[in-house]
Amino acid sequence: SEPAYGNFDVHVSIGNGEPPMSNDTVREIDPNAPTSQPSPAPAWAAPLVGVLAAAVGVGIGQLLAAIAGTALPLDAVGSEFIDHTPKWLKVWAVDTFGTADKTALRTGVVITIVLLAACAGWASRRRPMLGAALIAIAAIGGAVICARRPGQSASAAVAPLVGGTAAVWVLMRLSAFVRNAIPAQRPGRSKVPLGWDRRRFLVWTGGAASVAAIGVASARRLESQRIADLTADASAPLPSVQQPTVISETGPAGATLSPDTPFITANAGFYRIDTALSFPDLNINDWSVKIGGMVDNPIELSYQDLLARPQVERTITIACVSNDVGGDLIGTAVWQGVLLADILKEAGVQPGAEQVFSVSADGWTCGFPVEAAFDGRDSMIAIGMNGESLPVMHGFPARLIIPGLYGYVSATKWLSEIKVTTWAQDEGYWVPRGWAREAPIKTQSRIDVPRRGQSAVAGDVVIAGIAWAQQRGVERVEVGIDGTWFEATLATDVSNDAWRQWKYVWPATAGEYVVQVRATDKNGETQTEQVSRPDPDGATGYHTRKISIREA
Repeated sequence: SEPAYGNFDVHVSIGNGEPPMSNDTVREIDPNAPTSQPSPAPAWAAPLVGVLAAAVGVGIGQLLAAIAGTALPLDAVGSEFIDHTPKWLKVWAVDTFGTADKTALRTGVVITIVLLAACAGWASRRRPMLGAALIAIAAIGGAVICARRPGQSASAAVAPLVGGTAAVWVLMRLSAFVRNAIPAQRPGRSKVPLGWDRRRFLVWTGGAASVAAIGVASARRLESQRIADLTADASAPLPSVQQPTVISETGPAGATLSPDTPFITANAGFYRIDTALSFPDLNINDWSVKIGGMVDNPIELSYQDLLARPQVERTITIACVSNDVGGDLIGTAVWQGVLLADILKEAGVQPGAEQVFSVSADGWTCGFPVEAAFDGRDSMIAIGMNGESLPVMHGFPARLIIPGLYGYVSATKWLSEIKVTTWAQDEGYWVPRGWAREAPIKTQSRIDVPRRGQSAVAGDVVIAGIAWAQQRGVERVEVGIDGTWFEATLATDVSNDAWRQWKYVWPATAGEYVVQVRATDKNGETQTEQVSRPDPDGATGYHTRKISIREA
């Protein structure tokens, strides 16, 4: 009944005779003593575990998707969000972020994942299966979204599912470090860390962070290589045009009055508005556009088929409906392609057809009246822009260009299908979201010189800009200075489908002034001064600037 080592002490008396503790001191361990508990992990550790687990899952999922050539999970989730964005949120995003809306969306997706992952990590502190379930549900949701994206199949679900499985494993492994429900065992050496083992935690979390970083970086590199390969395909020379346009920044003789606004917008500076978070995965050797629906002879055209057809070049200004008064979501380019009317005549449009409905390779849709393909305007399937093949960001290998219509009803990039149909049968992407079904571009004008916030010296001050009224043409531009209107000088009229530069030389005196501009089209209609938002069919109002004139 005695303890194994008895109950004795060995004392060495030093100085005052008190027996200090020594390495030779042996004491009995009282089995009835209270069992000690491990020291708890800091509060931030559990959420960090969840975030790292999710990061590993995302990194692995992105990498596997990039290797397999399927939809990247983050982009798929973001695209699904875009597809279900209500009108008010879309308007708010454009108003707030402008052309940076995609960056804002990606940031929002990442923030959402971080918050959900932190919640899963916190839950795993006490209930690890609950945290694992939260991550598993998110992974399954991502898998379903990837598999349902346009151009994808069930194989697209593999990457997010594998990534989710890895995330669950990491969560379960790391959460063991932060759970504080395991008591220390005595006597004898504990088989588990006695409390918070910071060193082991940092080693494991560092490893998880490294795996996540490697996965994301590798996925981005593969995606960049994919885009580079697609861009290389787009660098092939275009077929010749019977009457080629001499392409220069200044445009035809007399078309440029102010160097501040080039008549031809360079490809790199051309505005880009679309719903694609990543460019569609296209192989030029497999790509084709199908023309079907209410036609007598369905047609399928490969890229080589388009190159072999008679080519035209047209100088056309296109604009986004989201362009505010005075905005820059507008540009002019020399487009090369095949006239849409010729293709539709070959297909044979059936009586009763009302709409030309088009589909992008990423699933985006829009539609415009059949008449817009046959009323004489130069509607085309474009394959070239400013003397080069279409840049990837602007729709390579082919897109639609329909003069006189806002892009959301006409300018389908990465074209994959044209369907002749009725209004009742098909609706374009933005129509059920509250935008107008038919959207002719409105007569508008813009002040480019002087720039916003720029002052000028008294004397002859140049006020210049652009005006547009596609399909009607610009007849007159007037500059208003404190309510008095003066007619501006117009540049060469290149075509009714291209914007027109204007300039007014103002003998200014020192002071503060309000300057406005208005255009009148060739039908005699002057743009309205009534201010309206871009939704649902284009902004209206006079572009207005305050100009400060100082003494010479």
